[in-house]
Amino acid sequence: MDKKDFWTKLKKPIIALAPMAGINDMAFRQLCKKYGADVVYSEMVSVDGLFYNSVKTFELMKFKKEEKPYVVQLFGCKPELFAKAAQEVEKIGADGVDINFGCPAPKIYKIMGGVRLMRDLDLCYEIVKATCEAVKIPVSIKIRTGIGKVTGLDLVNRVKDLPLSAIMVHARSFEQAFRGEADLEAIKSIKKAFGGIVLGNGGIYTPEQANDMLVQTKADGIGLAQGVLGKPWLFKQVKDYLKSGKYKEYNLSQIKKVALEHAALNYKLKGKTGILEMRKHLAWYFKGFEGASELRKKLVQVETMKDIKEILEK
Repeated sequence: MDKKDFWTKLKKPIIALAPMAGINDMAFRQLCKKYGADVVYSEMVSVDGLFYNSVKTFELMKFKKEEKPYVVQLFGCKPELFAKAAQEVEKIGADGVDINFGCPAPKIYKIMGGVRLMRDLDLCYEIVKATCEAVKIPVSIKIRTGIGKVTGLDLVNRVKDLPLSAIMVHARSFEQAFRGEADLEAIKSIKKAFGGIVLGNGGIYTPEQANDMLVQTKADGIGLAQGVLGKPWLFKQVKDYLKSGKYKEYNLSQIKKVALEHAALNYKLKGKTGILEMRKHLAWYFKGFEGASELRKKLVQVETMKDIKEILEK
């Protein structure tokens, strides 16, 4: 099928918001887009949930046009369900569909999903093939550098003849999870082997680290994840640094403003639930300052916008 491939039209280097379960809701995606994200991914969406018409699962996929280009990431283990789920993604007007071959979370691993799929390269091939054949929008995958004796390059070589548009590589193995040094050489080797877009991911908390990954791997871009928790302006800082070698740090007053903007948007979209979900974000926004520990103890107990405003004003 001909693909309506937005990836080929993006200016490089591409700075994307990588998929994060429990984080990448509509409010956070919109905020990251405002601060410079070129592409935003959804939270992880279950192919089984879509097959069984779970209302909660369909809710996870909703988006606003200002978030585009928007990619929905799917997880599961059955090729036929990936195909049907991808068609649902296409129906809602998303720009792309991504397959999760990288999540190390025990509950995903237990159901044969995420990075565990990398142990069976033939199954990975069947999942990618079924998904690509089911839709016209571009298909991408997110992988790790390896699991056991299987490497990310092994997976890429197995599926690279299929019409994949992009690959995001978390630069750590399953065994490393989210710890240890990023394996930039693994991303570099995958970039050499794959003709489409390759994004590096993992261990990027500063503009300097973003630049290092791009320079050392020759990747087409990066996916920011944990580095943007409480710091959505990292997208802008990275772009400024890549352009001029400089970027501005945000002071406490500016951070308060962004945190309030985030909270107001979450409240508008989800009501009280949005405020409760903001507790973790507020704790991330206010780290590393004098007296931050006491402030965060109060912020993780907020129940209203008024609570947030009063605590931050003090």
